[in-house]
Amino acid sequence: MNSLEKVRQAREFLEGSGIEDADREAELIVAHCLGKERLSIYRDNPPVPDTVIQEIDGFLRRRSGREPLQYIFGHTEFHGIKIKVGQGVLIPRPETELLAEEAIKAVKRKASVNGFTLHASHLARLRLLDLCTGSGCVALALATEFPDAQVYGTDASDEAISYARENVRINNIKNVILLTGSLFEPIMEISADDSLSVFDLITSNPPYIRSNDIQYLQPEISKWEPAQALDGGEDGLDYYRMIIPAARNYLKKHGFLILEIGIGQADAVRGMAKAAGFSDISAVKDYAGIERIVVLEG
Repeated sequence: MNSLEKVRQAREFLEGSGIEDADREAELIVAHCLGKERLSIYRDNPPVPDTVIQEIDGFLRRRSGREPLQYIFGHTEFHGIKIKVGQGVLIPRPETELLAEEAIKAVKRKASVNGFTLHASHLARLRLLDLCTGSGCVALALATEFPDAQVYGTDASDEAISYARENVRINNIKNVILLTGSLFEPIMEISADDSLSVFDLITSNPPYIRSNDIQYLQPEISKWEPAQALDGGEDGLDYYRMIIPAARNYLKKHGFLILEIGIGQADAVRGMAKAAGFSDISAVKDYAGIERIVVLEG
């Protein structure tokens, strides 16, 4: 059997299983199992060995059960970094790439405001913290962008931290420290003095889905991704109530707290930020025009 025939079969199978973007996913699965680019399937139409057909069919069966494609492949890409994912860890989204991009801009802006250029000697003094780090994608993006800075990531999930540590290893990143525990608790435990618990930047993509709404999400999310990484409480705002006031104790002067938020949560989060004493508050819209990232300066 050649590749184009297998793509056709895969597409028909996925369509019959209710997969919306069956065309693209059929191409991705066949190309992945062949170890080739999607374009080469149409350009060269290579043959598909029987062993590869079996692998493709196994992937198709898994996808028909609405298992996310990223879990099936075992990885995804984030800010140009290969991120290993699987059951037990949230799949990085484009919105979270926007969070990383805004964080990188903020670090560069802070360096400029403080009157020095981004030399290694200056960056070595930077301390960055990612709460609810999950797969470690934001922490790794920051560490890659600022290899002389010290980046910390915390998460309450042992499984998520295990994925994050593997992602540090496979990307050969040396300047990330990952700690298991809820929000700031691991930082409190390792801090021998105040200087170890004060950061230039704190980021977080916390759980922000309303508890009762999780059941209505697409099955790739509700049935497969960890509820612990999704459930933000009755109104979706529980984690912001914990993070925003506490962050004031962990930020350097003119440090940044940058948060990903859910649809319609910007006003509530702005209110919490004002109540906590943040005066410089801005929101960044995502690619759909939704206020998705809140930037707070301490």
